[in-house]
Amino acid sequence: MSKKIFWTLGGAAVALAVAGGITFTKVSQFQAMGAAYAQMAPPPTVVNAIAVQEQTLQEKISAPATITAIMGTEVSAEADGIVHSIAFTAGDHIRQGATLLQLDTELEQAQLRSAEAAAQSARLTLERARALRKSNSTSQADLDIATSNADQARAQVDYYRTLIDKKTIRAPFSGKLGLRQVSEGQLLMKGSPVVTLQALDEVYVDFTIPQNRLGQIVLGQTVQVRADAWPGQTFTGTILAVSPVIDSVTRSVRIQATLANPKAQLLPGMYVALETAAGPARKTLLVPETAILRSASGNSVFVLEKPEKDTEDARYRLRQASVKTGAQHGDFIEITEGVSVGEQVVSTAVFKLQNGGAVVIDERLAPKFSLTPHPDNT
Repeated sequence: MSKKIFWTLGGAAVALAVAGGITFTKVSQFQAMGAAYAQMAPPPTVVNAIAVQEQTLQEKISAPATITAIMGTEVSAEADGIVHSIAFTAGDHIRQGATLLQLDTELEQAQLRSAEAAAQSARLTLERARALRKSNSTSQADLDIATSNADQARAQVDYYRTLIDKKTIRAPFSGKLGLRQVSEGQLLMKGSPVVTLQALDEVYVDFTIPQNRLGQIVLGQTVQVRADAWPGQTFTGTILAVSPVIDSVTRSVRIQATLANPKAQLLPGMYVALETAAGPARKTLLVPETAILRSASGNSVFVLEKPEKDTEDARYRLRQASVKTGAQHGDFIEITEGVSVGEQVVSTAVFKLQNGGAVVIDERLAPKFSLTPHPDNT
C-alpha cells in the first residue's frame, strides 16, 4: 500500500514539473515577441511638404466699392407738349447736341410768326418816332413808348423761339443712352423723364476705409478693381480725391478713384471689389496657413529633418518648432519667428503628426497654394 502511494505521488510530481516547464517556455516566448514588437518602428507617415519662402509683400487695403458715372443724367422734358418724333434707339451711343426727341410745336410756330409780325410793326413805329423826334414833331414820351413797345415785341419773339427750342430735346453730352421711357403721341409734362444718358469712357469708383488707414492713402496711387460680372478681369485706376470729412458714426472716410472704361463694361451702380496698396513693400517669411498647428500653448510647425543614421534616403524625422505668426495673405501666413528660409515644413494635415515622427514626402496630391486666390464664385 505504501509503495502504491509513493509511485502515485512520484508520478504527480513529475507531471507537475513537466507542465511547469512547458508554461515557462510559453511565457518566455511571449515576452520575447513583445520585446521584438516594441522595438519595431511604425511605418512612416506620408505628408506634403513645402519650403519656407521669403517674399516681398505689399500689404493691401481691400474694400467694397461702387461704380458711379462721371457724367450721368436722366434727360427730361423742359416744357409741356405732345411727342411728335423720337430720334434715338435705346442703347445708342450719342454725340453731344444730337436731337433725341421733338415735341409738337405747331401752336408755338404760329405764335412765333405773330410775334415776329408784331415786332416788325413795332420796329417801324420806333423808326418813325425817332425821325419825328429829330424834327421835334413828337414828344420824348412818345419816343420812349415806341422804344418800349419795340423791346417788348422783340422779347416776345425771343420767348417763342426759346420755347420752340426747349421742345427739341438734345443730348447734353456724349454717352450711351438707356431705355426709352416715352412714346410718340404721348403727352409730356415739364420734368417728365425721357431717357437716361451715361458717359462711360471713364467712371468713378467710390469706396470707404477706416480712419486709421487714412495715412496709407496717397493721391494718384493705383487701385485694382474686380467685378463678378467680368470674372478673371482686373480694371486699373488711380485715386482722385479723399473726402475732407470723417463720418462721425462709422469713423470712415470716403475716397474716389477714376477708372478707364473703354468697353463700357463697368456700369453706374455696379458693386465691385477694390484693392490698393497700404504703405511700402516689405520682406517676410511665408508658409501655407494649413502648415500651422494651433493649440492652447501656441502655434507650431513641423520641420522635416534628415536623421543622422537612416538607410532610407526618403525618410525624414519631424521637429516640432514653435512659431509666431503675422498677417495672412491668401493661402499663406507670415512667420515672424521660429523657422528659417528654405527649411522644409509639412504643409497639410499637421494635426495627426507628432514630434520625432518618421515621414516620407509624396507631392502627387499636394494642393496648390496662392497669395491671391480668386475662386470663380467670389
